[in-house]
Amino acid sequence: MNTILVVDDEPNYLIVLTELLKDEGFEVFSAQNGKKAFDIVLSTDLDLVITDMQMPVMDGLELIKAVKSHNKDLPIIMITAYGEVEKAVKAMQAGAFNYLTKPFENDELVVSIKKAIEHYLLVKENKRLRNEVQTRFGFANMIGKNKKMLQLYSMIEKVAPTPTSVLITGESGTGKELVARAVHFHSPRRKKSFISINCAALPEALLESELFGHEKGAFTGAISLRKGRFELADGGTLFLDEIGDMALSLQAKLLRILQEQVFERVGGSRELHVDVRILTATNKDLKKEVGKGNFREDLFYRLNVLHLHLPPLRERRDDIPLLVNHFIKKDAEQLNKPTLQITAEALRFLTTLPWEGNIRELQNVIERASILCMDNRIETSDVQPDTGNDVQAPAQPPNIDINEMVPANGRLPDMLDAIEEKMLKEALEKAANVQTKAAKLLGITKSLLQYKMKKFGLKKKK
Repeated sequence: MNTILVVDDEPNYLIVLTELLKDEGFEVFSAQNGKKAFDIVLSTDLDLVITDMQMPVMDGLELIKAVKSHNKDLPIIMITAYGEVEKAVKAMQAGAFNYLTKPFENDELVVSIKKAIEHYLLVKENKRLRNEVQTRFGFANMIGKNKKMLQLYSMIEKVAPTPTSVLITGESGTGKELVARAVHFHSPRRKKSFISINCAALPEALLESELFGHEKGAFTGAISLRKGRFELADGGTLFLDEIGDMALSLQAKLLRILQEQVFERVGGSRELHVDVRILTATNKDLKKEVGKGNFREDLFYRLNVLHLHLPPLRERRDDIPLLVNHFIKKDAEQLNKPTLQITAEALRFLTTLPWEGNIRELQNVIERASILCMDNRIETSDVQPDTGNDVQAPAQPPNIDINEMVPANGRLPDMLDAIEEKMLKEALEKAANVQTKAAKLLGITKSLLQYKMKKFGLKKKK
């Protein structure tokens, strides 16, 4: 619902104009002078201001300048008396969208309002599009040629043009929001907003306000009207991440929107109509949650009309080299390391790790390695997939006589391998073959220990 502020110092005229606009389906605020009007501008999400020229305290021209200093894009329609054309010109120069001369026809006002709001929405949309590079929401950021990923791309292309709700499942860190953005970008709604919210990140009361908005005074701290995510996504797509964590009371309200496309703001009683496509995602098994009584069965079937599943990284290990190269290019640019690269051994090591955190964990590991590596070259020792809490560096380096260990004609790779293998065997023996303890003794991660055991053919003893 579009929100309009009407400003006029004549009470009767203000009432008539307000009722007219309400009958046209607009949400209307009113003020009798420019100062009160500007207070409303500062505290309310408006789509248009209609103001008279001649007013006490702050006239229409001063109000225009104040509004434009706060939000230069917010359209203003100036209403002037006959013979005030010169002032109307000044108003246009100050940024007014249009002006109407009294008396005017109601239809003339409504047409002007619709043009102003349409222009404002277009300006906001253009700003959004400039901030979102087209490829960011296509398949360009979804890296992978694995068979399961190719099947997913095909499903997205089929699902995107439809108006149907889509449930996206997958473990944490697999890229579920990227899938949602790809669905939106390939849909007829791509020119409208894509709004996302994480249902697990906010407490129930705050999430309700974020989703549905609230009226002024709805609760302590609600000092002004605020539009929720559903209103902001009108005509576009709303992505509800971690939907499995939504409280049952909010699930009932969500079901109503899916069925009727209507809702009320928190603290409000008026029904608001929206046209929103809802995409949801979860890392939970919603069928099991239904069985436990944590999720509404009727809502589950409304959300699960079309289902897209993202495979975990361990099921698409052949994509790891592609992902690693993508992240290295990104880090090279951000860290100003144009020659950043990774060794073949380190890349092979990355493909052996379990990746419980999936792509998000891989990205973090590569970023950390890109920062810590020497000479812009990521080695196996730079890869730290664990938190590092179980890695203990020695208080001081051991006193070693290198001359006694290394023969004069020894080759460096052979000597390093021999030392590594010897230290691994000794550590495993001291730790009674408990890998976690052996890794602590060596000052490396358990994952790195397992990789080196495999490298030297040291099998785990039962």
